[in-house]
Amino acid sequence: MRLTRLAGDCPDGRTCPTVYETDRGTIVVQGYVVPAHDLTPIAVADGEAAVEISIALLEEAVSARRC
Repeated sequence: MRLTRLAGDCPDGRTCPTVYETDRGTIVVQGYVVPAHDLTPIAVADGEAAVEISIALLEEAVSARRC
């Protein structure tokens, strides 16, 4: 899978919340894992993870994708 960075919270490239576009036509989101007890009432299946990113990061990624 090839990842192209669309937006990230750290301008210097450190490990931090980031949104990537893949060569598969999908999006990969790197963020902070949300503990299961904070996710009520949704359920996360095996192999999935819920991550948290800022709204501003998502907006930046959408803007980058439109270019």
